[in-house]
Amino acid sequence: MKVLVTGSAGFIGFHLVESLLERGDEVVGIDNLNDYYDVNLKFGRLLELGIPLESVNSNSGVISEKYRNFTFYKLDLLEKEELLKLFRVESFDAVCNLAAQAGVRYSLINPQAYIDSNIQGFLNILECCRTFTIKHLVYASSSSVYGLNQQMPFSVHHNADHPISLYAASKKSNELMAHAYSHLFAIPTTGLRFFTVYGPWGRPDMALFLFTKAIINGDPIQIFNNGNMRRDFTYIDDIIAGVVKVIDNPAIENPDWNGDIHDPSSSTAPYQIFNIGKGNPVSLLEFIDQVEANIGIKANRQYLPLQAGDVAETWADIADLENKFEFKPAFSVAQGVKNFVTWYKAFYKI
Repeated sequence: MKVLVTGSAGFIGFHLVESLLERGDEVVGIDNLNDYYDVNLKFGRLLELGIPLESVNSNSGVISEKYRNFTFYKLDLLEKEELLKLFRVESFDAVCNLAAQAGVRYSLINPQAYIDSNIQGFLNILECCRTFTIKHLVYASSSSVYGLNQQMPFSVHHNADHPISLYAASKKSNELMAHAYSHLFAIPTTGLRFFTVYGPWGRPDMALFLFTKAIINGDPIQIFNNGNMRRDFTYIDDIIAGVVKVIDNPAIENPDWNGDIHDPSSSTAPYQIFNIGKGNPVSLLEFIDQVEANIGIKANRQYLPLQAGDVAETWADIADLENKFEFKPAFSVAQGVKNFVTWYKAFYKI
């Protein structure tokens, strides 16, 4: 296939591009390379994909020196005319939209960034998919959409109409926008609610990166809700295995969908939503124990109240993804944390 991956210099995007290239797909990646976090990490990912850094800011596509089936464009989702031109020239079979303004806490500081990237940017992607009859649009949603929902584990069949951050609201909006386009224009769309993805090349604003950096530097680590947190930590390789399977299987109409029941996971349109996680929540304190064990240093722990917009627990019901695509997360937290710490020390030459 020929696949467009947006956010290809991001954490999940980088790993997805690498996986698709390794199996022989033709991939075009785009990223605006913004400075939400250290751009050098994004440059490092691109270099790993064979994109020479001196060519990154070129207005035209840059062909990888490592994978001849990969082309990278520096492009923002808000550049609609440039996006339309790209879709016209490249003729994609599928699109995986991972570009977004990430982060729950940052959405309390800079809400406009979430409207620009996650709403307007996603609308531009939908319009391109409609105009050029894309066979499948896969896009990143988030476990954050569950908001005030207290039913555990979180299921795609549950109501998710009470988000508690603008980031979560923007991701829920993406699901609703995708459904409208699936219904109106028969575009197959699949939303993936990611659950606390971690692993090598991870984002610097995420817990594992923050903990590792602080412990190595001798700084205190901040533990919110006084440590009473559980997260469905999901290793990046497991995530990518699931995403690839989903890309290969476009959404179809559910003939059994009942408007009186309103199951939000599917529709009479070619639309579907999946949780993609480990399906096994872990205590944040246990997770920190693993980080300490792999670094060989005890953390200076600073306990704080629960932050606004955050939730105490996430737990993914992944039965739908397991049943439909034989999705089987394989990595333990112990192995995943070990792999991250090994990568971190190598990348930062520690």
